[in-house]
Amino acid sequence: MNPEELTAHEIHRLFENKKITSTEITEALQRRIENTDKKVKAFVALTPQLALKNAGLADERIKKGEKLSPLEGVPVAIKDNMCTKDAVTTASSKILKNYFPPYNATVVNNLEAVGAVTIGKTNLDEFAMGSSTENSGFFETRNPWNTDHVPGGSSGGSAAAVAAGEAIVALGSDTGGSIRQPASFCGVVGLKPTYGRVSRYGLIAFASSLDQIGPLTKDVEDAAIMMNIISGFDPKDSTSVNRPVPDFRKSMVADVKGLKIGLIKQLMGKGIEADIKESVKQAVKKLEELGAKIEDVSLPTFEYAVATYYIIAPAEASSNLARYDAVKYGHRAEGAQDLLSMYHETRREGFGPEVKRRIMIGTYALSSGYYDAYYLKAQKVRTLILKDFEKAFEKFDVLISPTTPTTAFKVGEKSDDPLSMYLSDIATIPVNLAGLPAISIPCGFSKGLPIGLQIIGKAFDEETILKTAYTYEQNTEWHKKKPNVK
Repeated sequence: MNPEELTAHEIHRLFENKKITSTEITEALQRRIENTDKKVKAFVALTPQLALKNAGLADERIKKGEKLSPLEGVPVAIKDNMCTKDAVTTASSKILKNYFPPYNATVVNNLEAVGAVTIGKTNLDEFAMGSSTENSGFFETRNPWNTDHVPGGSSGGSAAAVAAGEAIVALGSDTGGSIRQPASFCGVVGLKPTYGRVSRYGLIAFASSLDQIGPLTKDVEDAAIMMNIISGFDPKDSTSVNRPVPDFRKSMVADVKGLKIGLIKQLMGKGIEADIKESVKQAVKKLEELGAKIEDVSLPTFEYAVATYYIIAPAEASSNLARYDAVKYGHRAEGAQDLLSMYHETRREGFGPEVKRRIMIGTYALSSGYYDAYYLKAQKVRTLILKDFEKAFEKFDVLISPTTPTTAFKVGEKSDDPLSMYLSDIATIPVNLAGLPAISIPCGFSKGLPIGLQIIGKAFDEETILKTAYTYEQNTEWHKKKPNVK
């Protein structure tokens, strides 16, 4: 038994039967990180002493026979754009290089409250702006399936850590596909919850009307376990929705008989690699064999989604990133002659090229004379995209598409072509614009690299997408395949 290959629910059963300890699991993962992270580079910061201390506390509770939470003693990785008072929080940006927040994000508190063991903070595209984790202010993360390729982004560190067996489960954030796209590239499960389902308090903001925290896991059941723990109303987050949280583990029923599934035509045509289309078709065929009813569905406004997103998201980023001014916290440039030059030099030194690009695009879109032409129009198109979804969901229970148009591309392949990079999120962006839940699960391989299947649900209906994903997973073997990274 290799501890790094276990899921959280498998570890929980071993704890209950006193077959292994949290300390043993944590030490095994720390050895795994020591051996493999030189190649993968999933982590920005590790917390070895704190992890072992918390593992020891979990072991005491296990020994006493106390009732265990499903994540008791389980090693968890946290994307480094979520505040942790006991570990550095950088958003993978030089402007926050040595920042220690005075508080935890709500999701971190939730995990700590159930005895989860934080083992470290994972790398991301700076301020979550990117699709490859090549835009980190510190170093690139690599794909465990082939280290010449990217892991996706912006939650590439979290996805790579789970795929490589360096974490049992991880948290990511998703603004335009930043959980689902790296989940697809790394062959793991990634769930973006409905906007407002999970508290964003303590998440370093990129685009506040789009950002949502969610899990990256080895299988669907672990995603349901994570959702049970991180979901719920939080008065500290003004966008948090006050509604009951179901027990998502009750969705772990392998049954899709009578389920109505729409296959999105716009995401099965031009620009989607042939191997990916074929894998999705085979996945749809499998669900049909299991009793689901499948039909094509057209969502015509999807062709405007990427353009709409790249006005709204940079506009919100421009506003959110104005707080990094070298006055309150973070990096401050040396030798500035006056206040304005201090602002200018600090932001020039602290922000990377992609962040600067998006700040400039967003500031332009919000500027006098252009607001109506760009930002206001983009918001109107966003409403049309939501209406397309609402119309589709009058007929269908869930919608299906590829998660990404390609498998993981090579490191450096798209670095000089921002538009090509942006188009890698073509299938995921509409979901964020509409605030809906969606999951990516493994459904095949092409040239040794994983392919992801995206299942989209109605607002606050994570249960149906989890049930659909679980049914497919239980009737296929894709989730059992592991990369051979050493």
